[in-house]
Amino acid sequence: MKDFRSLDVWKKSHKLALAIYKASAGFPSNELYGLTSQVRRAASSIPANIAEGCGRGSNRDFARFLQIAMGSASELEYHLILARDLELLDAAQHSFLEQATTEVKRMLTGFMKRLHADC
Repeated sequence: MKDFRSLDVWKKSHKLALAIYKASAGFPSNELYGLTSQVRRAASSIPANIAEGCGRGSNRDFARFLQIAMGSASELEYHLILARDLELLDAAQHSFLEQATTEVKRMLTGFMKRLHADC
């Protein structure tokens, strides 16, 4: 069992989730059960799946949870585009969050490659 708190990819994805919560706090109240909920769920799912995968018994199981985290990161990318196009995020906010999401996806990809090499 690994300590997820020590993983750089978890740290980066946790910071991303915090940034998403802050950015989405300004979304209109009529989006509370719509886009606000969706973007927050997708963002928090990334570090949550990394943490859950760390608690699994094998690298193969861990890699599966990293794949789920990757899916959530891709979903988040779309929600950020939608928020930008709906003018809920300005260009600077969108750019920052998009870059952070891309970095998390790169880190997840590298981590999955290392785990598959060890399997």
